Amino acid sequence: MGQPADQESRRVFPRSWGAEFIRSGEVRFRIWAPGQRELSLLLDDSEAPMGRDAAGWFELLAEDVKPGTPYRFRLENGLEVPDPASRLQLGDVHGPSVVVDPTAYRWRNTGWTGRPWEEAVIYELHLGTFTEDGTFAAARERLRGLADLGITAIELMPVAQFSGNRGWGYDGVLLYAPHPAYGSPDEMKAFVDAAHDHGLMVLLDVVYNHFGPDGNYLNAYAPDFFHPERHTPWGAAIAYERQPVRDFFIENALYWLEEFQLDGLRFDAIDNIVDAESEPELMVEIAQRIRAEFPDRHIHLTTEDNRNITRLHERGEDGRVLLHTGEWNDDVHNVLHVIATGETDGYYADFADDVWTKLARSLAEGFAYQGEVSPNAGKPRGAPSAHLPSTAFIDFLQNHDQTGNRALGERLTSLAEPRVLELMTAMLLLSPHIPLLFMGEEHGEERPFLFFTDFEGELARAVREGRRREFASFASFTGSAEEIPDPNDPATFAASRPDWSAAETQRGRGFLARTRELLRLRRERLVPLLGAAGPHAGRVLAEEDGLVCVDWRLSDLNWSMRLNLAAVEHRAPEARGECIWADPLPETRAMMEGRLPPVSLLIALCRTDVQEQKPRPGG
Repeated sequence: MGQPADQESRRVFPRSWGAEFIRSGEVRFRIWAPGQRELSLLLDDSEAPMGRDAAGWFELLAEDVKPGTPYRFRLENGLEVPDPASRLQLGDVHGPSVVVDPTAYRWRNTGWTGRPWEEAVIYELHLGTFTEDGTFAAARERLRGLADLGITAIELMPVAQFSGNRGWGYDGVLLYAPHPAYGSPDEMKAFVDAAHDHGLMVLLDVVYNHFGPDGNYLNAYAPDFFHPERHTPWGAAIAYERQPVRDFFIENALYWLEEFQLDGLRFDAIDNIVDAESEPELMVEIAQRIRAEFPDRHIHLTTEDNRNITRLHERGEDGRVLLHTGEWNDDVHNVLHVIATGETDGYYADFADDVWTKLARSLAEGFAYQGEVSPNAGKPRGAPSAHLPSTAFIDFLQNHDQTGNRALGERLTSLAEPRVLELMTAMLLLSPHIPLLFMGEEHGEERPFLFFTDFEGELARAVREGRRREFASFASFTGSAEEIPDPNDPATFAASRPDWSAAETQRGRGFLARTRELLRLRRERLVPLLGAAGPHAGRVLAEEDGLVCVDWRLSDLNWSMRLNLAAVEHRAPEARGECIWADPLPETRAMMEGRLPPVSLLIALCRTDVQEQKPRPGG
């Protein structure tokens, strides 16, 4: 496909959907609308019929088109709809799309190829609440501080355009268009460029399991995009096995990685992407295409999947990632949350019993549930996971879901004992798993992160009342339903911004200093070993009544963790070699000898020919 001679071409794949510059001034418009016999393109002030093929693709090649030109499609019934593959909207999700020249932005970091996965320390943020302005431009100003702290990867919650201005992003309807409240496509590219300036990777959360409830017009002209007879929590299931539908999502993943030079994607709730009829299934094909198209870049693909499966994350004989790089590990979060708070509502019921066994197993092997029956679901959940390297698992104490999906959006700083939270944070950042922090966590943020939307009318009422019904029966929520903030109230959105001034208080500075030191130790002492993290590296040495002792074999070295969250001293297997971290520090010698005082943590490192601990009887 030819490109203007004076513009750098970064294209690696042909597009099926949307408006594409073929050469200077010449744009091809293409949309799949099998439910229509006729379709016309409204381009600026003109209208032209589009050609249709037997498969339902409509296409038109227009000349003398400038970037910034608005366009829409007119259906047979007169309804005017935006391009489902719009890169930019003139206004909201119901208005005209805008022709974008994707080669207009001039990249500074043209030699950037990313960073190895074992270096990842992920920082999840929501663009709209991360700063007062809620824009890409404002967020750029905070990148240096994150890099100086020891963060190596920014993970953006979804930025695809959704209805209204405020929202988490998981109700996107125009999956190719950056949300205009955050800035233009070029401003998003400038954010990515600035992140790369500071050595930060940028990962993007993408949602392929559903479209939002307002602004999705696909049913009007492409009913075959969906399976009306199959239902999901959000409506009719998407027909992933149909090639135009498949191309829409595969090309979207390639689009973000190519045009925005992103370093990876996080795929939301893929257990709701049901594609059993395809070979290969969608999540396999997406990864295969990405690996083939970007062989010379570090591209990291992570998944959220309630099934605890491992087949998407298998490694090759040489340890190379074949498909997806890592999996969000809810098991580690859930068991730690139960330990820290005592809450056992909903999915936390799976972790109400045998918490120390489950914590130890998930640290050593990845998942706590590896085929056992889930009390919450009433059926087996998971697959054996110990054969995967520790870096295949992304652990966190907090994220947007487990904070925002609470009635009042409380963070762990409001729910857990401070000392317990300190040790859990150190354990998170010095574990051979990949750690993730949620924005503000680094300074002990106490403001909530709430669920917020910007819907109107009946949809707004339904969301508000549905959320209040959802939490009315939760034992962890003891207030009245009316106390649950209205998601559509702008005050709910504003209350979710971190209080950055808190980082300047004595307490905030203490949190930051601790986080910075832990990340320094991770970078200098643990990360160099993670490239050698292989299968079956973790061993549980002890797990009982507040005590968890795990060793990981990383090549010829042994990384040891001794954790005691009980109120009494515990005897533990000795941790020989060098102490990397001890808390409380005055007890270092005793802890190395296996005497763990109440609420304590030890991390040690030694050669494997020195450290040959055996699991304690019954451990």
